[in-house]
Amino acid sequence: MVDPFRLLGLIISKALSWRSYIDPKAILHLAVVACGDRTNETLVMLKSAVIFTSTKLHCHIFAETELHFGFRQQIDSWPASVHDKLSYTIYPIMYPPGENSQEWKKLFRPCASQRLFLPEILTDVDSLLYVDTDILFLSPMENLWNFFSAMNSTQLAALAPEHEVKSIGWYNRFARHPYYGETGLNSGIMLMNLTRLRAFHFQNKIIPYYKEYKMKLTWGDQDLLNILFHFYPERLLMFPCEWNYRPDHCMYMQNCKSAETHGVRMVHGCRRVFFNEKQPAFKAIYQSIEQYKFDTNISLLLEGMKAKMEEPDTKASRCGQVANMFLKQVESIVRKESVTTAP
Repeated sequence: MVDPFRLLGLIISKALSWRSYIDPKAILHLAVVACGDRTNETLVMLKSAVIFTSTKLHCHIFAETELHFGFRQQIDSWPASVHDKLSYTIYPIMYPPGENSQEWKKLFRPCASQRLFLPEILTDVDSLLYVDTDILFLSPMENLWNFFSAMNSTQLAALAPEHEVKSIGWYNRFARHPYYGETGLNSGIMLMNLTRLRAFHFQNKIIPYYKEYKMKLTWGDQDLLNILFHFYPERLLMFPCEWNYRPDHCMYMQNCKSAETHGVRMVHGCRRVFFNEKQPAFKAIYQSIEQYKFDTNISLLLEGMKAKMEEPDTKASRCGQVANMFLKQVESIVRKESVTTAP
């Protein structure tokens, strides 16, 4: 008997593609889930991916139906040069038959749990990068994609740690359920080998964990991933915090060593720091990308970031004091572009 959930995914995947088909071997797949007021934040995330990624990119956007028109209108208004690189598909929010959709939808941030069911929806996709809406790229997506090649034959996903230091860790101090390793996992940026996840029967394992632990979950789908990889640690590859840099890495003390060496490659603006005044360095990066105009020199983006980082409130903040880490990757890209365009 055909699984109706999988069949629905195939139908929607074919019916809602708004761009021409691109050879899947020549494209990177990005997935995001957006509900409520997250449309603009999602668009800025996608804009950052396009700015820094040279490979062709297909974005799978899962969103409430009333948001679809706004996404299409905004993305379709971007210049032709963007669409030479970017294609996208928009899907409705959907959960497996027999499951309480409203309960899953309200698990932590609205709709975030949708990501747990991507393997059985995107059945024609081998691998993808899932990101939360509050993510910004500061380096090419293809560099993170290379971690797929670093996976051994049993690993099926890659994530960053939730914390680097146990003294400020959340899971090791407060979790009421099993979690991965010493300090747990942060799920905001996740490489997913969907082929392996399907073979592993990932969905059939996650749902029972939810039913067993749902009264003990604080961070929703992230907690469920922690539970699963606690029991299957050999299935996970870890990547360093420079690929998932959050306020926790600089608001108390500097505790992401890899970012000190290589710079911040991806920014995670959790707790709405792109929009409030609590972490002005994160807000500065977001606003710089939001205001940057496609088809202009990327050096202008760097200049905008530097100017905002020099503002007094930003410069005085703990995270603003390591502005060089936020700028390092962008500066490297600007230098390379200046060399390639030199007469």
